Amino acid sequence: MTRMLRNNLINLYLIKFAKWFNLVMPVVVLFYQDNSLGMQQIFMLKSIYSVAMVVMEIPSGYLADVWGRKKTLILGSFLGTAGMAVYCLSYEFWAFAAAEVILGIGYSFISGADSALLYDSMKAAKREKDYMKQEGWITSAGNFAEAIAGVCGGLLATFSLRMPFYVQLLIAAVAIPAAFLLKEPKVQSTALAKGFGTTLQTVRETFQHTRLRAALLISSFAGTASLTFAWFVQPYFKAANLPVSLFGVMWTVLNLSVGVSSMFSYRIERKVGQRNALLIIILGFTIGFYLAAWEVSLIGISFLFFFYLVRGIAHPILKDYINRDTRSEVRATILSLRNFVIRINFAIIGPALGYLTDNFSLSWALIATGTGFLLTALPFLKPLWKPAPQSSSDKPS
Repeated sequence: MTRMLRNNLINLYLIKFAKWFNLVMPVVVLFYQDNSLGMQQIFMLKSIYSVAMVVMEIPSGYLADVWGRKKTLILGSFLGTAGMAVYCLSYEFWAFAAAEVILGIGYSFISGADSALLYDSMKAAKREKDYMKQEGWITSAGNFAEAIAGVCGGLLATFSLRMPFYVQLLIAAVAIPAAFLLKEPKVQSTALAKGFGTTLQTVRETFQHTRLRAALLISSFAGTASLTFAWFVQPYFKAANLPVSLFGVMWTVLNLSVGVSSMFSYRIERKVGQRNALLIIILGFTIGFYLAAWEVSLIGISFLFFFYLVRGIAHPILKDYINRDTRSEVRATILSLRNFVIRINFAIIGPALGYLTDNFSLSWALIATGTGFLLTALPFLKPLWKPAPQSSSDKPS
């Protein structure tokens, strides 16, 4: 392993830690409710966050490809810290909304750029075949961090529901020096993208590339499903009458399951093959939603683990399928496009699912989400049933 690759892996792990060691997530719904917000307002906040990401997602990917992945990661790290500072000082919906806008923009500068820098670092070291393995391990490390944070956040919340936010501010700041210490790999060509029109052309060409379009959309729909399911977990715990003292513990165990399955995702894909891996992901997500909806109880919490295990398998595999058909000089743009689709999907369906939960039931909201994922993902399955050919001359540029 080269010194550059080792350095970047260490600092990308630290950035992932700062982003995923989320002390507030296990109790954030309780925090919002303590500040007089209902589920529809909570989903509205997350939609505002998603819109902020949507607005900047593709431009941030373009900047990462032209300005540099390191610089965009530095900017994203500063904004993530600033957004958490605003949260620490906020007490009502519109102040929370302002914090969500800052955090959403900050996250958009990190998402896509981190995976692009990882892939190109490995490519520069002639280790790109190990990308899925490293992406899985970094994802796993992020989920382990989130799992440990679940326990810590729950303990901090016993002092005050605001205390996790104060400590989270310090955790978010860790990403800033880590981003400064990154080294930009030399496989990137900045001469290609001469204006934002090039980015728009890249988007058009992506959707003309059958395999890449299928990989990007399936990965995006899976990301939307994962994000939505995560926001159902705390209402599920509450509906199942889980003691609040155990929220952090259960959150921890769920994320540990994601971390474990992420570590072995590359082995699973190699063992079962691309076609079966895709079927496991699509059917597994759908069944996970249905099982959770079928039994909302303390016993039913065990069904949540099924979804989280599939989630851990899915994301490293699907990101790898995108990277295989993407050129280095537009990689961050394409990965940002994936996150763009995730967030715009969530911005559209989030408030509707919040309304469905408040006015009908959590089970109906889970069934609706699972059915929607199945119907949108299945039509794009066929182009990916066969492995990509060795030639990549049709990759969008």
